[in-house]
Amino acid sequence: MPPRAIWTGTISFGLVNVPVRLYSAIQDHTLHFHYVHEKDNSRIGYEKICKEEGVPVPEDEIVRAFEYEKGEYVYMTDEDFDAAKVEGFKSIEIRDFVPYEQVDPIMFRHTYYVGADNGGEKVYALLRRAMEESGLVAIAKFVMRDRQNLGCLRVRGGILTLEQMYFADEIRNADDIRPGDVDVDDRELAMAQQLIANFEGEFQPGKYRDTYRDTLCEIIKAKREGEEVHAAKPEEREAPTDLMAALRASIAAAQGKREAPAQNGNGDLDELSKNELYERAKEADIPGRSQMSREELLDALRSAA
Repeated sequence: MPPRAIWTGTISFGLVNVPVRLYSAIQDHTLHFHYVHEKDNSRIGYEKICKEEGVPVPEDEIVRAFEYEKGEYVYMTDEDFDAAKVEGFKSIEIRDFVPYEQVDPIMFRHTYYVGADNGGEKVYALLRRAMEESGLVAIAKFVMRDRQNLGCLRVRGGILTLEQMYFADEIRNADDIRPGDVDVDDRELAMAQQLIANFEGEFQPGKYRDTYRDTLCEIIKAKREGEEVHAAKPEEREAPTDLMAALRASIAAAQGKREAPAQNGNGDLDELSKNELYERAKEADIPGRSQMSREELLDALRSAA
């Protein structure tokens, strides 16, 4: 089934208009839980209660309001919100073309695919090709869901994408949390850089999985089948008392992990983290792995080898 468009309108730059549709580029894999009445599995509902009177309020008596000053509310109607939809309503209005590297990723909030609407395929292809060859991205403004948004249009895999962005005044100033000047030992810095170099590689998105969600799915399945679930004892991490010693140990572990696969198909298990051991156990289809501690995962993998 093709994805459902969540917004239709046009991309406008100069006097050119490109009819487009927006589609969410993200699939939410979050597990959703419900509160139910344990006695009969009925869903728990929530009523809208007037805090002053303590009684439920019917839908036709509920209005949106803005607290202009303490205790002073301005009531808003749908017509009021429609009246504000002037600039950019149903249009992604391009304001500038800029180098992508100049856009700070902290400003991105959500990604949409931008597809051509019926009859707009040619002008869509023209804009995509022109942007691709320019190496630039477009900064635009548009209105969606009762608010104006800043957006970044770019070409990705032969299709236009729209990155919904925060406005500059929405990004908090980090001055209050920025660390002050701290002297860094040259030897420690050199070892930290060596540690980073040992982890250096190409970005492979498929390499990373939500192991917490995977474990929850296994626990849900186990409980559904009547199995008991026991929490593994949490690992205790000791704060390093000697920074140089911690850096040396980390470098040795990282180097061992890189060299291990060439020596042994299973690698050096002792150097793997609990998450990495869990992934190995999943590949080996070891039962009960979601409830195992790191040591138990090590024993199970060695036994299965």
